[in-house]
Amino acid sequence: MDLLIALPLLVKAAILGLVEGLTEFLPISSTGHLILAGSLLGWHDDKAKVFDVAIQTGAMAAVIWYYRARIGRVVGGLGSDPVARRFCANVVIAFLPAAVLGVLFGKYIKAVLFEPVPVALAFIVGGIVILWVEAREKRLARPPRVDDVDALTAVDAVKLGCAQAFALIPGTSRSGATIIGGMLFGLSRRAATEFSFFLAIPTLIGAGAYQTFKYRDLLSMADVPLFAVGLIVSFFSALACVHWLIRYVSRHDFVPFAWYRIGFGLVVLLTAWTGVVDWSGG
Repeated sequence: MDLLIALPLLVKAAILGLVEGLTEFLPISSTGHLILAGSLLGWHDDKAKVFDVAIQTGAMAAVIWYYRARIGRVVGGLGSDPVARRFCANVVIAFLPAAVLGVLFGKYIKAVLFEPVPVALAFIVGGIVILWVEAREKRLARPPRVDDVDALTAVDAVKLGCAQAFALIPGTSRSGATIIGGMLFGLSRRAATEFSFFLAIPTLIGAGAYQTFKYRDLLSMADVPLFAVGLIVSFFSALACVHWLIRYVSRHDFVPFAWYRIGFGLVVLLTAWTGVVDWSGG
């Protein structure tokens, strides 16, 4: 622990950027991993919280780059293509529940739940939910109602937005809540995963802008190299993760991620209870 805490800030920024990029779009909670990593690194003050949110912009930029052709077609078709307009409207609709609830209850959630033990509990509960949904899908063995994000309705968008709102609880996973919720609502695994990517764009932009403005007095030009390292590492690691995940979901389920969540959560609880790891970062 002492060795990790003593690491230079730029190294910590690179580590956290890597953690963010590799976990943002997997159903394992990037926020939860950042809280745990920040505790191990001894970096969990208000500036660190702004950094954690800001580097999500790197992951968001990776999605924009990966889907740049499709996003370009959608933007270009807003004036004439009803499918493009419906797609954009659905993303906005799905964004609103988490945005509204985050503004109303974000301060309380951060004060109470942004700690390693609550995060570990959310890891375990989320893993159990994934196992239940996957078992349900196999038992029903039904074809998906929606196999393409362009076929989503406004009602689907509202449901997915409500599912994403559960991710306000750190350790739940924004992408996991959206994907697993989408599967429950009749989306194919690939459609739910892709929509979670597109929904990340306004969600991460909104969260980053809000947190940066809120804590702007804590930041200075001296922080630019720190944030730049985190953003760059986050971008490239997220780009690799998105490419891998799209191929993964076409052939596999999310059961391995569920067991990872449960196992990791139990390790955090056990080490916290025994005192093997001081998760407070002190």
